[in-house]
Amino acid sequence: MSRLKLTLSLIILAMAFTSIKEHNDWTVYGGNGDNNKYSGLAQVDTSNVQQLKVAWIYHSEKEDKTKYGPMECNPIIIDNTLYGVSPRLKLFAVDAATGIEKWNFDPADSLINETWHRKSVNMNRGVAYWAEGDDKRIIYTVGPIVFAINAVTGRLIPSFGKDGGVDLRKGLGRDEKNVSISPTSPVMIYKDLFITSGLVGDETPGHIRGFDVKTGKQKWIFHTIPYPGEPGYETWEDKTAYKRMGSTNAWSGFSLDSKRGILFAGIGNPTNDFYGGDRLGKGLYGNCLVAIDAATGKHKWHFQTIHHDVWDMDISSPPVLITLPRNGKMIDAVVQTTKTGFVFVFEREKGNPLFPIKERPVPVKDAVAGEKLHPTQPFPVLPQPFVRQALTEKDLNTLVSDSEHQHLKQQFLSYRSEGIYTPPSERGTIVFPGYDGGGEWGGPAVDPVTNILYVNANEMAWVLNLVKDKSAKNTILTNLQAGSLLYKRSCMGCHGPERLGSGDYPSLIGAEKKYNLTSFNELLSTGRRMMPGFPQLKTAERNAIASFVLNLKTLQQKNYTGPAMKSNDPAKPSYGFTGYNKFLTKEGYPAISPPWGTISAINLNTGEYEWKIPFGEFEELKKKGIPATGRENYGGPVVTAGGLIFIGASADGKFRAINKRTGAILWEYELPAPGVATPAVYAVDGRQYIVIACGGSKWGGRSSDAYVAFTLSEK
Repeated sequence: MSRLKLTLSLIILAMAFTSIKEHNDWTVYGGNGDNNKYSGLAQVDTSNVQQLKVAWIYHSEKEDKTKYGPMECNPIIIDNTLYGVSPRLKLFAVDAATGIEKWNFDPADSLINETWHRKSVNMNRGVAYWAEGDDKRIIYTVGPIVFAINAVTGRLIPSFGKDGGVDLRKGLGRDEKNVSISPTSPVMIYKDLFITSGLVGDETPGHIRGFDVKTGKQKWIFHTIPYPGEPGYETWEDKTAYKRMGSTNAWSGFSLDSKRGILFAGIGNPTNDFYGGDRLGKGLYGNCLVAIDAATGKHKWHFQTIHHDVWDMDISSPPVLITLPRNGKMIDAVVQTTKTGFVFVFEREKGNPLFPIKERPVPVKDAVAGEKLHPTQPFPVLPQPFVRQALTEKDLNTLVSDSEHQHLKQQFLSYRSEGIYTPPSERGTIVFPGYDGGGEWGGPAVDPVTNILYVNANEMAWVLNLVKDKSAKNTILTNLQAGSLLYKRSCMGCHGPERLGSGDYPSLIGAEKKYNLTSFNELLSTGRRMMPGFPQLKTAERNAIASFVLNLKTLQQKNYTGPAMKSNDPAKPSYGFTGYNKFLTKEGYPAISPPWGTISAINLNTGEYEWKIPFGEFEELKKKGIPATGRENYGGPVVTAGGLIFIGASADGKFRAINKRTGAILWEYELPAPGVATPAVYAVDGRQYIVIACGGSKWGGRSSDAYVAFTLSEK
């Protein structure tokens, strides 16, 4: 071997060793601050993965089936202790080798959490850890409250905020009584700060804020809807937008370049999702990848992935930090996958694109009244999209009968379908990729040794129907009349015009069997899981909605005493929509041809694809001899130095190990319920483990409270 070849081999080996050495732990959501979901552990590899067995199962709700429900938590492991969250948001610590509980903290327990006890159940995807000497803390959120918990004892730290909690409704620059915020992704720790944004209501801004991790005091705020004098303010035609608009939030979480002190965040679109006539302009920082000084909250750079989004194409996962070769140099980069299936790659410090991005014309003709769509949108030249972006007759499902296929064709021809960015319409617009991607909140995994990105995706068409808002014609309304109007404004988008549910949102028919007036009012105020709260609604408004939804006859007949419902209120859109409606066959399968779920391997050095496979299957179709079709999936993959991808995510409830070089499925395990979460990979005493939360999902069917850990069989 020549000296040059030997030197190159040693450099490559050193790079690989360094990458592996730096990623042997799982101490942060997504594995590390880069959020690459990579583990340098290689004890479990392609040659022995079939020998995996269950190491332990931890039942986070003590197998109480009344408390089962979705868990999207990616746990962290610190000093051989695993920290996670139950379906009812109990924080727990277990021995990472045995699954034996050390302690748990129940935020609903008024004895141990007198000031902040909460019974509401919002979504939580993970927790964060901070330590200084013997002061070791878990920082996690329940609804609008951030808690600091002693990582050793499981007790609240009373010196943090007030009695161990900080109320995120304060400090946003809005009336806190009208603010709804419930972070779903964990905070990011930078030095002595924790940083958060979160799921917010339509009238709550999703500003990013930094807090002192010791005291809970707010230290800085980055306005995602810019104030006068701030960069981006000029992109809103309405110069009062910063006072009234909501959303525009970093609900999917963050990545952190700790060396440079740069926080990266992907932002969602502004209120409302599907009609922009009340928020004309590009509307920064909606749909932007933003780089922020983590110490001060100051803007460094941004890139808007969609201008004036009216398709609910939020940036749905944290960016990933990688290092790429370019022109003989190694460039620190940031990668953002999207619901649209695009992959954007930028240099980290200035935001210069590492693959060309072109502004291309998109359809704008015949937009609804008052709308002003942006005439162009950014399209990366490479990588090519990892999902289809246009739907034609040729793409309709051919697995159905001829008569059903003709029915689908008739439906399809009645809608607008002009490719990605087709204008929303009253007639019905095909949204494809759908509201749930493309890429979703689990985000991709990236192998830092090879720079291959692995991303799971959905391919589901949805139908968007806009409807003109109607105002009350009568000055005196009954609660039933007012409740019907308020339902259409606040609830119809998720639960449908007939309260039958839509997409992944439940029916409200029969809600009176589960809720009374008091508990329903509490639900509207605080929210539940992915439903935001509506604290801005007055008691009379909530009572009116309750009378309508719960069919409270006596209350329905009484006069409505709440605020007048004006048709010219500038904070209200002039169009609503009829709900999240999937384009499905009569049997409930996607109306498009497979694949309906995929995993792609993309080489970020070149922008080219290594492989792509369908991900997930329907057993009943498999029995008919139909090849794997793919299924809806939520939760991300992890990739390891052992040559493997581990992923749950799919609606079929299986946990899989996949050869990262070829895409071949090497091992499968039937979980107690679908693992709609990202796994974590770690080692204790030289033994490698892979763990996943499997609580089930919004699809219905099996649910659980279990965290299941796997390891190799002992020889």
